Amino acid sequence: MTTKSSIIEATDRCTTGNYARFPVAFVRGEGTRLFDEEGKSYLDLFSGLAVSCLGYGHKGLVDAITRQASTLMHTSNLYYHQPGAELADRLVALSFADRVFFCNSGTEANEAAIKMARRAVPDRHKIIAVEGSFHGRTLGALAATGQPSLREGFGPMPGGFVHVAFGDVDAMIREIDDETAAVMVEPIIGEGGIRVYPDGYLAAVRKACDQAGALLVMDEVQTGIGRTGTLFAYEGLGVTPDILTSAKALAGGLPIGAVLATESAAAGFVPGTHGSTFGANPVACAAALAVLAAFDSEDILANVRRTGAHLAARLRELASARDDIAEVRGRGLMIGMELTRPARPVVDAALRSGVVLNATAGNVVRFLPPLTITSDEIDEGIAVLAKALEETVE
Repeated sequence: MTTKSSIIEATDRCTTGNYARFPVAFVRGEGTRLFDEEGKSYLDLFSGLAVSCLGYGHKGLVDAITRQASTLMHTSNLYYHQPGAELADRLVALSFADRVFFCNSGTEANEAAIKMARRAVPDRHKIIAVEGSFHGRTLGALAATGQPSLREGFGPMPGGFVHVAFGDVDAMIREIDDETAAVMVEPIIGEGGIRVYPDGYLAAVRKACDQAGALLVMDEVQTGIGRTGTLFAYEGLGVTPDILTSAKALAGGLPIGAVLATESAAAGFVPGTHGSTFGANPVACAAALAVLAAFDSEDILANVRRTGAHLAARLRELASARDDIAEVRGRGLMIGMELTRPARPVVDAALRSGVVLNATAGNVVRFLPPLTITSDEIDEGIAVLAKALEETVE
């Protein structure tokens, strides 16, 4: 299967129909670019949904994966191994956490965080989340997700989940009571349209949780691992959670998830309470260690802050010249451009011209490029975006 038509035909014939795929088959990547089977180059401003943080073909990452795969590909959590030990130690050193639980994805990390919170706060079950949030597709994570349309046809949902309006701090504080085990928030709403909380919102939520004896869980599956200009977004917000979930970019392209927690929050995870067959897979852990090493040696976070500011400035410059761009928002290299019309036609047009973007929340173009992107590449992408906007005006 080497042609686009054969790849697409086999995929559509043999896999379930739950993805609205674009008619492109990528076969390799290099730096910030993807290539299809005909050799056409695409500038990637999406990085596989915030996963490929070092782009494609990063030597340190590839070498670490290759070396570990040839040494020890899998064991189980009944035994110890070096990559898992080193990664747990590194994440604890780099964060507020005392303990780490490893799994395979963001939704699994959020499931584990929900279970952890309920074990840590006995006799409480209520989890408060935010309308418009996204925490995953499994039933517990889906129940926490504040998008009712995603739950249609999958009920009944697990009980105990409450949702409050985005950004309404008074409504959130009223809901936090002596039945609340935890509040679960994304530092920036991702799938729901790159929405940034008002100043002081998360600090007020943290204070209310402390007063009620509830935990604060931050879903950093998308915002974490440098996306907003600090290793974790909470560092730039001045608000520290009790539990944090990570995945996506953590291993630079391999499946991994992690729950970071304080000693007290993690205390309920005793033998037999939770587990994961592939959690702390040695190859995935080695990849994550290579990602963190690259952050140190290549000054990735400084690049995120620099190029993120450039991307936001170029988008706002574009918005000032158009009446179909309502707002540009976000932090670092997690930016949303809200349109006054549907975003998907713009994303389609950009893809035809060789730039990979994403449409979310109906009318938001989402930018999640590799963290290694340059300002020149951003300018290249903005030029294509401007052309796509013009081509799709009704």
